Amino acid sequence: MSLQHTHTSPGLRAWLGLLVILGPVLLVSMDGSILFLAMPRISQALTPTADQALWTLDIYGFAVGSLLVAFGNIGDRYGRLRLLMIGAAVFGVASTAAAYAPSAELLIVARAVMGVAGATLLPSALAVLSELFADPRRRAQAIGVFAAAFAAGFAAGPVAGGVLLERFWWGSVFLVNLPVIALFLIFAPILLREVRVTRPGRIDVPSVVTSAAGLLLAIYGLKRAAAEGLSAVPVLAGLAGLALLAWFVRRQRGLAQPLIEFSLFRDRVFTMAIVTGLLPLAAWSASAYLAGVYLQSVLGLPVLGAALLALPGAVVLTVTCVVTPFVVDRVGKRTALVACHLFIAAGLLLLLPVAVTGGAGWYVASTVVAGVGYGISFSVVADTAVGAVPAERAGAAGALAETSNEIGNALGIALLGSLAALVFRLQGPDLAPTLDETLQLPGLAPAMAAEARTAFVAGLRVVAAVAGVLHLALGVFALRRLPRSRVS
Repeated sequence: MSLQHTHTSPGLRAWLGLLVILGPVLLVSMDGSILFLAMPRISQALTPTADQALWTLDIYGFAVGSLLVAFGNIGDRYGRLRLLMIGAAVFGVASTAAAYAPSAELLIVARAVMGVAGATLLPSALAVLSELFADPRRRAQAIGVFAAAFAAGFAAGPVAGGVLLERFWWGSVFLVNLPVIALFLIFAPILLREVRVTRPGRIDVPSVVTSAAGLLLAIYGLKRAAAEGLSAVPVLAGLAGLALLAWFVRRQRGLAQPLIEFSLFRDRVFTMAIVTGLLPLAAWSASAYLAGVYLQSVLGLPVLGAALLALPGAVVLTVTCVVTPFVVDRVGKRTALVACHLFIAAGLLLLLPVAVTGGAGWYVASTVVAGVGYGISFSVVADTAVGAVPAERAGAAGALAETSNEIGNALGIALLGSLAALVFRLQGPDLAPTLDETLQLPGLAPAMAAEARTAFVAGLRVVAAVAGVLHLALGVFALRRLPRSRVS
């Protein structure tokens, strides 16, 4: 009896540990998208400017993406479980601060702190997960569950936000994090073990600072220019950001232990995997955000109705993420990469017929078709990136794959969201920088409201067309240029 218990209890502990880890993973991914349907409510409560609304959405993703690699290295040296515990606690405190933020500026600060905490959770959770499962087959299954949970969090974020907002005020989308964080802090020390890896050298602090500052300044300049037009401040900010990013890239090439190993991008397969981690998340985040505004502020649907329309695409994305590894075993990764981009392109182009009235059906069709491509992307990117490089560089490749997802999520709102804002400013009534701000103006004439809605729909179509064409081009490139033997 005792012998049987000895053999079965480690397996039970491992799966319970996996269950505990999935809590923070779901929160980090879900908080990247949960505000998409909440923004109209937040705009009514806090009246953010156009660029403040975009910062509220994407500062989280920038903080996570720019610090993932750095915190991965810190966790290796000082303990993954310790970093997980600290990050989870900070995430909970920042979530509470975001829920009760009295102004748009303080909400942005709280979201930034949530992003910093989120950057501690993902790489450490994956490392602790690998320690739980010594058997390679069980470890692969567990990582598959991890990836599916991460994808499900992104997909379910808007739906969860819509359901909460139907009954509670906008801050509830942040307070929902607290029970999960509390359970994690209670059970993680019991079920999880500390993981450390001895690495040479130190964290290059200038690299961390310049990469984050360069991204933020460059995107700030772009967003200010899109929302308000060209002026000295956005131009100078954008140029300063680009200069810092250029210095960052140059510095990495001279470091013995670089934050990002840019030499990996010489490999065509690796580069395609990273691009497939970045662009689909950019397209998904931008289209999901714009569609959330479209459903509520253009079509006039209640928030719960908008959430239910997002549900079919979320289900397809999650199911595809789960079944893709089995399909890839038969068709190969090259075919999967090609299909990923073509499905997303087809789904995005299905948004082109949307109009000021009657576009809900096109939206559902778009999310279902594109959801297949997004699910493939979540499943194959990390494995393809790691498989494309030598074993001793697998850790760096995996970190870059995770980073590409988070940066893609933020860039989608920043770049494509700014493109939509530019179209709205050029074609709209020029009364306010955003649709929600325009519709809230007192005494707004019906003709002006109709013009504003038409301009917003035009911006949504432009974003869908640009992102769709990019994915179509990448699908063709992968079909023609990726070698069969290395990604089959």
